[in-house]
Amino acid sequence: MECIRQRIEQQVYSLTGLALNTIDYENPKGDPGLFGPDSLCWRVHSDFPAMLCGGIGALMLQMMHPLALAGVWDHSTFRDDMLGRLRRTSQFIAGTTFAATADAERLIERVRRIHAGINGTAPDGRPYAASDPALLTWVHVAEIRGFLTSYQRYSPTPLTDAEQDLYVAEVARIAEALGAQNVPRTRAAIDTCIDALRPELRFDARTAEVLRLLLNAPAPNRLTAPIGYLMARAGLDLLPDWAQQMAGIKLSAPKRLLIRTGMHSVGAVLRWAIRNGARARSLRRLATDGASPPQP
Repeated sequence: MECIRQRIEQQVYSLTGLALNTIDYENPKGDPGLFGPDSLCWRVHSDFPAMLCGGIGALMLQMMHPLALAGVWDHSTFRDDMLGRLRRTSQFIAGTTFAATADAERLIERVRRIHAGINGTAPDGRPYAASDPALLTWVHVAEIRGFLTSYQRYSPTPLTDAEQDLYVAEVARIAEALGAQNVPRTRAAIDTCIDALRPELRFDARTAEVLRLLLNAPAPNRLTAPIGYLMARAGLDLLPDWAQQMAGIKLSAPKRLLIRTGMHSVGAVLRWAIRNGARARSLRRLATDGASPPQP
């Protein structure tokens, strides 16, 4: 049983930013990072099944904005290196949440530099820039909606209404550090912001291609292939009903039930297997008295 547990854990890590091995979550000792272990984002972002599913759903929604899609389409290698994109995004989320302060700030500054060089013209003739504060806000709100919706649906310990608002307020700090403006600080404000942007959203041939790639993304190995397949469909199920309609998606009630039941089962196995993720490593950084840190 222990061998199986270790095998699953290692396969999961191969999908995440931990595989890049560029952040030492256990040092320097005593540094709580940007948020600390009592924050809601530590709780939400440590739930790997909900985060992966929510991240996939968030990307599906983000790409319905023509300017966000243009920046990714023209400047990203995601079509050829989707696993690399997943690892880098995972590293940014985990690093800014759990890593020591200097590492978190380094990740933010690196992304700001990357964004500064991403600009161009969308197919509709509009100029775009990844550093555009309004575009950064859209990417953030779509992401946080995905994470929070997934966590509430699949976590065994969903947040109260007040905790959801606190989580949204916490993570606004990262969006603002990247240059976003007018960042929502409550769950209701997240939904209001997305609704206000709905007239700008499109589902065209390029959006459809991104969706196709996400639903058919190659897995690193045979063990993770079924999990990836399920996660992608669960991400699709996280989209708002109006977004699914735009994409021409019709998930029947039995299919939704099958997806959600499967996610609950897979999520339970993954939570059992994962013992040394970013949160557990960061807790060791904070155990400065030599005592064993609490179990994640």
